[in-house]
Amino acid sequence: MSRRDPLIEIVRDGVELIELGQPFFTGMPCSPNHPGFRMTLIRRHGDMVRSDGGSAANEIIVTGGHVGTHIDALSHVSHDGLLHGGVDAAAAQRGGAFTTHGAEHLPGLLRRGVLLDVAGLHDVETLPGGYEITAEDLRRAAKQAEVQPESGDVALIRTGWSRLFDDRDAYLGTASGVPGVGVEAARWLAERGVVATGSDTTAYERIAPGAGHSVLPVHRILLVEAGIFILEHLALEALAEAGRTEFVFLLAPLRIVGGTGSPVRPLAAVTR
Repeated sequence: MSRRDPLIEIVRDGVELIELGQPFFTGMPCSPNHPGFRMTLIRRHGDMVRSDGGSAANEIIVTGGHVGTHIDALSHVSHDGLLHGGVDAAAAQRGGAFTTHGAEHLPGLLRRGVLLDVAGLHDVETLPGGYEITAEDLRRAAKQAEVQPESGDVALIRTGWSRLFDDRDAYLGTASGVPGVGVEAARWLAERGVVATGSDTTAYERIAPGAGHSVLPVHRILLVEAGIFILEHLALEALAEAGRTEFVFLLAPLRIVGGTGSPVRPLAAVTR
């Protein structure tokens, strides 16, 4: 008789799944750099009724790859014409789809996740607009949580900004700016070898008041230089309220051939 995988026993004993993603709906907040999400029914019950009385409804969805909770592929950002690993961006995107670093190569993730709660560290519900998260913030948050990001981990950064998600203008922070990871903090994460990192804001990194998404140096450091995937528009309040700073992180991106990112529904798995 074959030995049963101990992971199966853990799951059978009971695992709680905590949502880490935002719902997708027409009119949801979206970066000004990307087309918004739209969904509508193109067939309604009763439009066509089968001979046995059955009917079906279905929808059409139009969205960019970087709308709502999503993960960036390594094709998303270039610097001086090069993608991660020195790949020529112009050549890779010829024909309208990436032949290198496309979203179909985004990995499924079943990894140790750590929550670095910077808003909690500063004892505020939400960090101020435009606040730059420093390496010292991350060090202190890790110490407070009694976790340390390590090689292969997924590091999630809580700013509390997702509390504003239902107020589109406030969440996008055009005037106020948006809190996020700064260059120094990004290098700190890269030095620890995390496979991916994400936050509860539209751009992951700090957006200065009134500056918009004019420059995104943290994307360059993580995606181009380090090959670290970025998750944006996360929902981290339930995870923080549950006091879970270490968990199993689950993610299955869509295999969009030649794409630059994928909408996702990330989950944190914890024992009950």
